[in-house]
Amino acid sequence: MHIVHIRDLDLNLLVVFDALLRERSVTRAAEEIGLSQGAMSHALNRLRTFFEDPLFVKTPGGMAPTPKAELLGATVIDVIATLRQNVVSQARFDPSTARRTFVLCMTDMGELVFLPPLIRRLRKAAPHCTLRSVQVPLEKIEGLLASGEADLALGSIHAAPEGLFQQQLFLHAFVTMVSVRNRAVGKTITREQFEALPQIAVSLSGRANGAYDSAFDEYGIKRNVYLTTPHFLTVPHLIDAFPDLIATVPLELGNVFAKLGTVRTLPPPVSLPPFALRQHWHPRFHADSANIWLRQLVKTMFERYPEVADD
Repeated sequence: MHIVHIRDLDLNLLVVFDALLRERSVTRAAEEIGLSQGAMSHALNRLRTFFEDPLFVKTPGGMAPTPKAELLGATVIDVIATLRQNVVSQARFDPSTARRTFVLCMTDMGELVFLPPLIRRLRKAAPHCTLRSVQVPLEKIEGLLASGEADLALGSIHAAPEGLFQQQLFLHAFVTMVSVRNRAVGKTITREQFEALPQIAVSLSGRANGAYDSAFDEYGIKRNVYLTTPHFLTVPHLIDAFPDLIATVPLELGNVFAKLGTVRTLPPPVSLPPFALRQHWHPRFHADSANIWLRQLVKTMFERYPEVADD
């Protein structure tokens, strides 16, 4: 490519290209990178002119990349990641003056556990920074962290990719939730009751064998799983609507739900091993000053969990 032609390329257009490649929508891509829809369309036209190709065309499924766009995609992602790692990250991160959005991959359970104390701490330490939480399938987490679209993944991630760094934050126990209107279960729940009552199992994959409480299977307990869902937040409302349903959830989450007044928590019929919650990040950003600061903040904040909730 001729050097004059390279000068015609605004590097910000690569950010636009990257967003369109992922979102397949002008509107969503514009929202993600903070442009108006008009500015986004103008940027797309500049990209089309520079590469002499439509790049993205309207289809029933969204803005589909052309063969040329697909060919360019991997290179553009690599260029952006390299710039973020080797250029942007060299600037010293000053939380008191920094203006950026930290993006965290987490489940709805993670939001309940991590976000309240994190928001309190971030508002004090980095008053001009904001947060965005995203919930994505497990197989997409590594890609988001590698590209810099997400800074950290927080939670108990089953079978996390081996290429990611990880750090344990704290361990949590499990409790069984029952409706306050369930008179058949007293202060404890027997194994017979546990096996007979219909249960809600939470699994991010949607498969019962990937549920958070699947450790029961190792004890030979035959669970009567009626519903498998990827969402923790629906559980107390379903138990309130159908008082015969029960569910086993992390202790911290059970305590939050018990405050609603519709469910109560009990020790499960057998003791389950504690579950580790960790933070994960990609090697590309291991030396990134902002990522280091965020990791240290999260680690120190949750070393005393759940006492940190009262800070």
